[in-house]
Amino acid sequence: MHDLYYKGRIHTRVNHVKSGYNTKRAVKLGTEENPLTLNVTSEERKVDVAAIVLEHALFADITVNADSEENILELEGILNKPQTTRFEKTPNRNDPCSCGSGKKYKKCCG
Repeated sequence: MHDLYYKGRIHTRVNHVKSGYNTKRAVKLGTEENPLTLNVTSEERKVDVAAIVLEHALFADITVNADSEENILELEGILNKPQTTRFEKTPNRNDPCSCGSGKKYKKCCG
């Protein structure tokens, strides 16, 4: 009966879950804490870009400099995010085929 007793120290399990406020989070581009930095060549273009920024609820620092070329790559990168492709679900084996033949899917296109 003596080998059934645990003779060592009981170890508590370590909790690996981090909780609380994350101080080292990555700040998203286009927010108040990390605004977009955009360079445009004219005041008219600045108004156009500011309208686009407001339309998408972003924050940006827009500077007008006629000597340098226009740089709005950060804005284009946020606006042109790739969309996820979604496919239609294939019908079940015994459902009518989607090609319109009237046969079961398993006998026609499956």
